Amino acid sequence: MNFSSDNVTEVCPEIMAALVAANEGTMMPYGADEYTERLETKFSSIFETPVKVFPVATGSAANALALSTIAPGYGAIYCHAESDINVDECCAPGFYTGGAKLVTVNGTDAQINPSELSKTLEKGGRGIVHYAQPAGVSLTQATEAGTVYLPEDIDEIAKITHGHNLCLHIDGARFANAVVSLDCAPADITWRLGVDVMSFGATKNGAMAAEAVIFFNQDLAKTFGYRCKRGGHLLSKMRFLSAQLEAYITDDLWLKNAGHANQMASRLAQGLVEFPWVRLCHPVEANEIFVELPESVVDGLRADGFEFLVWQKGTLPIIRLVTAFNTKEEDVDGFLASVKRYSVIDLMEKRE
Repeated sequence: MNFSSDNVTEVCPEIMAALVAANEGTMMPYGADEYTERLETKFSSIFETPVKVFPVATGSAANALALSTIAPGYGAIYCHAESDINVDECCAPGFYTGGAKLVTVNGTDAQINPSELSKTLEKGGRGIVHYAQPAGVSLTQATEAGTVYLPEDIDEIAKITHGHNLCLHIDGARFANAVVSLDCAPADITWRLGVDVMSFGATKNGAMAAEAVIFFNQDLAKTFGYRCKRGGHLLSKMRFLSAQLEAYITDDLWLKNAGHANQMASRLAQGLVEFPWVRLCHPVEANEIFVELPESVVDGLRADGFEFLVWQKGTLPIIRLVTAFNTKEEDVDGFLASVKRYSVIDLMEKRE
């Protein structure tokens, strides 16, 4: 009954089976194996365009190394204040770019507001030696608030980005959840709208440890192999990353896993909003829920064995709930039953 994160799960059976199969025999190292060699063809099919694909072990590495191809050490990368690259990656983008600055842009529900981006870029100081030089924009899809950028939102941001001669990056740690939520082709929310490079997540959606950096703008990929090696992310036994990624995208496993996670989040959110004293802090569009509950209810839920993160403390704490590919309906229903029980107790105590 752990809703703390989609990182708490076991590896999904199909990916574990692929790892076991990849463990047979010997293969050439550093990406010269058959699994890695198949990835570009398979990802190109998914995105309906030729792409360059580089497996890496972590999402932070995927983001930071991808950003290093679009921003020099004196550059500026524009992102939302709540983005992972700004909050949770321990200055990795600055480290891998050699010093690039993150500049935050306002917007509700963890989404960059296009007009705010335009205003910020107008003040970017291009050509002024005293300023970090605008280099790129990074979006998170789905966002850290569990919301999803619509295609028209990405299109507008991409036009602003390219209008300033910048590159557009997507942090797609939960990209599968966004694709399922929007019910669209992956191409329709990436390169067709002007995305240059993306971090394609798998770990949160059933993999053991596997992410991919996908280049739609293949000119950016020319130095990436060297950056991976220098950054310690050219794995000698690359087949074990690539086998995970291949299994992940085979037979739409990535979308099936995300679909289940989204359905469980929707089931949980629909149950929560039936309580008049419960407030959802953001629209629930993927597999994350941020909800405000009485402190006594939060304490009761923990006493019942539910795990989650307290996002904001107080008499009305905000907690984050994350569903995953293996979240059980009975755990969701049990959570809702506990909320109801402790809410009734809280209400009775207040009346007394």
